Amino acid sequence: MAPSMSMYHSIALDLAQRIINHELPVGTRISGRTLLASHYNTSSETIRKAVLLLKDAGVATVSQGKEVVITSLEAAYHFIEHHKSTQSVYSLKQELEILLEQKQSMDQRLDKILSEIIGYSDRLKNLSPYNPVEITVPEDSHILGRTVADIRLWQHTGATIVAIRRGMELVISPGPMAEIKADDRLVVVGKSDVLQQVTNFINHKTEN
Repeated sequence: MAPSMSMYHSIALDLAQRIINHELPVGTRISGRTLLASHYNTSSETIRKAVLLLKDAGVATVSQGKEVVITSLEAAYHFIEHHKSTQSVYSLKQELEILLEQKQSMDQRLDKILSEIIGYSDRLKNLSPYNPVEITVPEDSHILGRTVADIRLWQHTGATIVAIRRGMELVISPGPMAEIKADDRLVVVGKSDVLQQVTNFINHKTEN
């Protein structure tokens, strides 16, 4: 979004463009601010500020009698180009500010997720005297598409599912109707041989 432009700045740019378009050739004398004020339907003070911008940029001169004389086509061109550059810098600055705000929001979200993960890990460790282990469900496992209740993991291995990691998602204490999918990482607790027991169990392939 471009910054709001003052009326006198807009008039100065319009005059510079008219000079470039040869509507106001070099050497043209514009007699007085009153005529300009009438042309742009604004106050003579606004015109005075616009002319001062052009004077400072070397586009025109102003006599003691307030007569404006166009002096440089090249300066008019540079005046407009400088304005475009200023607008571009402002736009980039605005975009940078938006990106920084988005980055700050993402950083806050990442901090929150990390805190939650740490909290989940601490809770999981307190669920059992044994540290939880993660086991990935292979794509050809016989438990695919079945629910936690259906696979009866405790009866087969003595292990309990305390969480399921699925991509970036972590489901704590999945219910009995939670469905097992390929590449799920089952977080389980059990006796010292829980890793081997559960690995052997879920690696049984689906019978064709």
